[in-house]
Amino acid sequence: MLQVVQAFDRAPIAEIETDGEAALEAKLQAAERVFRDRDHWLKPYERIAVLRRLAGLLEARRDHFAMQIAREGGKPLTDAIVETTRAIDGVHNAADELRNFAGREIPMGLSAAAANRWAFTTREPIGIVAAISAFNHPLNLIVHQVAPAIAVGCPVIIKPAGTTPLSCRDFVALVQEAGLPEGWCQTFIPESTELAEKLATDWRIGFLSFIGSAKVGWYLHSKLAHGARSALEHGGAAPAIVDRSADLGKIIEPIVKGGYYHAGQVCVSTQRLFVHDDIADNFTQALVARVAKLRVGDPTLADTEVGPLIHPREADRIASWVGEAVSGGARLAIGGGRISQTMLEPTVLLDPSPEAKVSQLEVFGPVICVYRYAKLDEAIAQANSLPVAFQASVFAQDIDIAMRAANRLDASAVMINDPTAFRTDWMPFAGRRESGYGIGGIPYTMREMAQEKMILMARP
Repeated sequence: MLQVVQAFDRAPIAEIETDGEAALEAKLQAAERVFRDRDHWLKPYERIAVLRRLAGLLEARRDHFAMQIAREGGKPLTDAIVETTRAIDGVHNAADELRNFAGREIPMGLSAAAANRWAFTTREPIGIVAAISAFNHPLNLIVHQVAPAIAVGCPVIIKPAGTTPLSCRDFVALVQEAGLPEGWCQTFIPESTELAEKLATDWRIGFLSFIGSAKVGWYLHSKLAHGARSALEHGGAAPAIVDRSADLGKIIEPIVKGGYYHAGQVCVSTQRLFVHDDIADNFTQALVARVAKLRVGDPTLADTEVGPLIHPREADRIASWVGEAVSGGARLAIGGGRISQTMLEPTVLLDPSPEAKVSQLEVFGPVICVYRYAKLDEAIAQANSLPVAFQASVFAQDIDIAMRAANRLDASAVMINDPTAFRTDWMPFAGRRESGYGIGGIPYTMREMAQEKMILMARP
């Protein structure tokens, strides 16, 4: 049995049964059986109908899911409501995308050998999807992995994070209530990490969708069956450059949201702020004043802005990193204290050493580091100095500065006057280098889970 507890106070919520090796094999066989039976694949209009019904069922239970996200994952309720709303829209997004999900014509007749022929492609599901998800968005990440699979026509076996399995379990129950036949969408709650690896690397898996740590993701990627594809979404240490032309009255709020949303437990949380010397003192004063006002506490309360870390060991790790940074010369502008087993004070560190863990690694907690710079290109070089690269920001009213930074930052997306954590569910979302592989975002995931087949006809 797996005991699920509240992130905030570690109070038990539920106990759920786990799956052993025999259960895994039964799930794989069920998925393979429906995928091999082409005569009974759901038609696109049938998949659209399932997704539309699913969105309606999800909307009817919006409040349930929002409170459950706050309890099992520790996300503040206001943000959990937003997550649930996004999840509903994401299901609609997958259904809508099927209207444009098509192949293309391949030109023939361009040489004598290709004369009198017509060729076109169709899109087919790649196969069984093994989806391994993360705790920080326990509903919306599941939607990003499951809804595209349903839309494309791939059977999917979804393994949620062990700390936040309840939203996934309830969501998959709604998928079945929406009319998706048995075998096309199944949960997997493994009794060991070895079984999770066995799911991902089984020879019947056609696609691995992994959201989690780089260490685990790249390891599983190296063990995939021949021919299997993958999409890996890891993390980073997202940089933001604040130019002297930035409007301080407008940028503090988005920067604070980008850094402390879900206590910084987001793969694109704003972690490294590079601030121009000319405004650094005023900026830091305004930032610290806003951080001091953040309401920290029970995530199930409507006015909470920053909740807990997912586990006491994460709070231990982050507190240790902050202490190391201060010992190494960083100035603690605010925060740094421990509130409870899983709660840390929102923290601002000034000029930590480039060698400090908070400067080198993903903190994944409520910590922002501020570094001063004199020349833009120096800030860009520092921002690009790590082996991770995901989303980045530049805050500037000077369009030349903004575009120079946007063009030179090593990132898959650069936000101008918006935080690094900005995301919509239909935009491409991808880490570069160690930060990931493949492209997320519902329409893009659908393409990743499909493969083109060319059909050629010779005309007499």
